[in-house]
Amino acid sequence: MSLTDLEITHVLAEIQATVGTGWLQRIFQPDIHVLVFEIRIPGRTHRLLVSCQPDCARLHLLTGQVRNPPRPPAFCQYLRAHIQGARIDGFCQIPGDRIVEWRLTTKEGSRTLLCQLTGRQANVYVLDPTGVILKDLFGDRTLVGTHYRPPGRPDHTGRNRTSRFPASNDSGDCPISAAIEHHYQDREASATLDQIKDIRRRALKKTTQKAQRRIEAWRQDLAKATRFQEYARYGELLKANLGMIRKGMDQVLLTDYFDPEMPEISLPLDGTKSAQGNMEEYFRKYRKYSAAQQELQPRIAQAEQDLAELRQELADMEQGTWSPPVSEPASGTLRPSRRAKAGQANQRRAPFRRFVSTDGLAILVGRNARENDELTFGLANSDDLWLHARGIPGSHVVVRMEKGTDVPPATLLDAATLALLYSDLRKSGKGEIIYTRRKWVRKAKNQAPGAVLVAREQSLTVRLDQVRLANLKERAKENT
Repeated sequence: MSLTDLEITHVLAEIQATVGTGWLQRIFQPDIHVLVFEIRIPGRTHRLLVSCQPDCARLHLLTGQVRNPPRPPAFCQYLRAHIQGARIDGFCQIPGDRIVEWRLTTKEGSRTLLCQLTGRQANVYVLDPTGVILKDLFGDRTLVGTHYRPPGRPDHTGRNRTSRFPASNDSGDCPISAAIEHHYQDREASATLDQIKDIRRRALKKTTQKAQRRIEAWRQDLAKATRFQEYARYGELLKANLGMIRKGMDQVLLTDYFDPEMPEISLPLDGTKSAQGNMEEYFRKYRKYSAAQQELQPRIAQAEQDLAELRQELADMEQGTWSPPVSEPASGTLRPSRRAKAGQANQRRAPFRRFVSTDGLAILVGRNARENDELTFGLANSDDLWLHARGIPGSHVVVRMEKGTDVPPATLLDAATLALLYSDLRKSGKGEIIYTRRKWVRKAKNQAPGAVLVAREQSLTVRLDQVRLANLKERAKENT
């Protein structure tokens, strides 16, 4: 509840007696609804707060400091330009109403700072000597140039004409202001806590739903990869029988010597591939299964633990046992846990951009010359694939490869697209990319970090495929 007209009468008498003949030394606007005026009297500075919050409109002297935003809002800038430094000639209240006028003498002449503390219609106006509005707190341009008219007065019949803030000698020089300040601090703290709780509840629900979807997607990926659990065995069987396989065959019947009973099994083949290519395809799918087991299972376990914590916090809210975390942000974002902060710090420290190709192979991209040098000559193995945009500055791109394996065509296009994206060819949307094994790349002597000489290079021309890029970025998110 805002101050009543009687309460305004009492506190205004206190304000008039304390700072009624002072000077407006400085003006602040810590909130869109709140103004704070530093008023200088001989030997002392006081701070006067005016709030136009609809449910707690008020004015009173302050006992403590207020937050000063780094950039003042527009109305505060106007007051500093036209009102700051003014002499206060006095305060008056429109009888029986919640409207207070400050009579000021500024460098531009007489002005009135009118504080309309009327709940939802609360506002602060700057008036010229004739009562014309020059500016208002909320920047309503339609009011500028019009004469101020007070809102209609409410019916006071039967109103309790007692004040909630009786004067007391226990509160220093300004007991009524101190009582009002204490009352609204508690009220606003409670309202702020409710707001924080509501913001966090919405954020928790959103994060919980997102976590559930992510866990389900990981479980589906794990289930798909489980189909390849036996593919290492199948690859070994093909390896032992490469001479039996001819290009164009769609299946082969082999003896499974891994089974004590030595049964015959039929293995599907890709007729467009050679015997070696079919064998490598089985091994590749097994590696996909193995990587999924190593990466997805612990990721799912951790995500389920985090989800349980989120659900517990929601339960605490429902049961009334919740308390806000320390330094809870008011922006609606969840405060990261210590584990999350550590993960974010590690993520910031992790070198290179990291992607996963269509075929499940890791692709690393340098961010700068130092990272390019470290990636190519510090991390990459001799059989890894190395790519770069031809003849222009750009990132080094490395595809992690096993010895004796060929790069799959889809992975080559993925890596080449990234080499194009992170080069000076990006704006043109197309360009020539060179690639070779890392062992054929060496440092250029007496050149800056990242400068290289390349042998046995091959090249291809690529265009920026937005669908391919979106898939690469999505897989990168899933693997972080």
